[in-house]
Amino acid sequence: MSLARPLWHFAALAGLEASVRGILISVMPLVVREAMGSTVGASEAYFLVGLVSLSWGLMVPAVTRFIPRGYTYSVGCTLYMLATVLAYAGTPWAVTLALAANSMATATTFVCFNAYVLDNVDRKDLGRVQSLQMLVAATPWTVGPMAGVWLHGLWPPLPFLLAGGFAMGQLVVFQLLRLGHGRQIARAEARGVNPLAYLAQFAAQPRLIAGWSFAVIRSTGWWVYVVYLPYFCIEQGLGDHVGGVALSISNAMLVFSPLILKLARKASVRISVRRAFAICGTLFLLAALISPWPWGTVGALMAASVLLVTLDVVGGLPFLMSVKPSQRTEMSAIYASFRDVSSVVTPGMAWAVLLVAPTAGIFAAAGALMGGAFLVAGRLHPRLGTARPSRGGELTE
Repeated sequence: MSLARPLWHFAALAGLEASVRGILISVMPLVVREAMGSTVGASEAYFLVGLVSLSWGLMVPAVTRFIPRGYTYSVGCTLYMLATVLAYAGTPWAVTLALAANSMATATTFVCFNAYVLDNVDRKDLGRVQSLQMLVAATPWTVGPMAGVWLHGLWPPLPFLLAGGFAMGQLVVFQLLRLGHGRQIARAEARGVNPLAYLAQFAAQPRLIAGWSFAVIRSTGWWVYVVYLPYFCIEQGLGDHVGGVALSISNAMLVFSPLILKLARKASVRISVRRAFAICGTLFLLAALISPWPWGTVGALMAASVLLVTLDVVGGLPFLMSVKPSQRTEMSAIYASFRDVSSVVTPGMAWAVLLVAPTAGIFAAAGALMGGAFLVAGRLHPRLGTARPSRGGELTE
C-alpha cells in the first residue's frame, strides 16, 4: 500500500472523531454546570471523572493484549454513543457517567489511533500526517462548538443525537478501512511484557517525559479555554453562547496547520515550542489581569488560543520523534494519558484556585504552567525536527 493512502485513512477517522467531540465540547460544560449547580460543583465532577479516565487510559494497552486493537477501537466509538445518551438525561449522576464515558472513549480511540499511525506511517512523515489530520478536522472543530450550543438552545436532544450519529459513522468507516488489529499487538503478546513495565521505560527517557509534559500543559490550556472561559462569561453576564462562538473562531485556525508546521520546520521544533508557550502563557496572565473588563479577557484568551493551535501542530513532535519502534503501543498509551492527566490537573487546579480567588485566577494559574513549559523546552535538542541533508532529509532525533 502506498504511503499517501494511509495518511488519508487516518485523516478521515480524525475528521469523524472531531465531529463528535466538536459538537459536544461546548455543550457538555454547560450541561455539567447546570446539573451540578455551580462552577465549583462542575470542577468537582470533572476532577473525579478525570481520575477514572486516567486509570482507564493507562489500562488500554493491557486491554489490547486480550482484546485485539480493532475491537478495542470499536469499543471506544461505542462509548461515544453511550455518552450522548447519558448526557441528555441531565441528572447529576447521568451527566457524570456521560463525562466518564466520553473521556474513556477519547482515551481508547486515541491510544489505538496513534498505534495505527506509528505502525503505518514513516517517522519522517509524522508531522505531515498530524497537520493533515488537523486540516481535515478544521471544519468540524470550527462549526461544531457554535452549532452545539445553538442546537441545544433549539431542542436539548439535538446536539447529542447528531454527535451520536457521527460516532456511529466513525465506527462504520473504521470497519470499511480494514486497518486490522495492528502489527505491534502480536509482538507484544509474544513478549509477555508486564502491563506496567512501560511506565519505568518511559520514566527512564527524559525526552519522552519532556514531550509528554508539553502535551499535558497544552491540554490544560485548552481545558481552561473550553470549560472555564464559558463559566467566566456566564458569571460576568455575557451569556452562555460566547464560549462556544469563541471556541469555533479559535478552531478555524486549524486550516493553517500545514503552514504552521512548515514554519516550525524552518525555525526548529525547539524554537517553535518555546515561542508558542511564552506568548500563550503571557496572554493567559494578561486575561487574568484585565478580568474586570470581561470582553478584554475573552479577546486575550482568543489570541492565546492561536498559540494553543500552534502547539497542537508542533507540541507533540518531541514525543513522537523519540519513540522507539519496539515501544509504539506502550508509549502511545503514555502519550494518550496527557488528556486524562490534564483532566485531573485542570479541575483540581481550578478547585484550589476558586477557594481563594474568582474564576479569572484559573487563567493566571494556566499561564504559570506555560511559563514552566517554556523553561523545560529550552532543553530540547536545537535541531529537533529539522532536515538532516547527510541522511537524505531524515528528521533529526
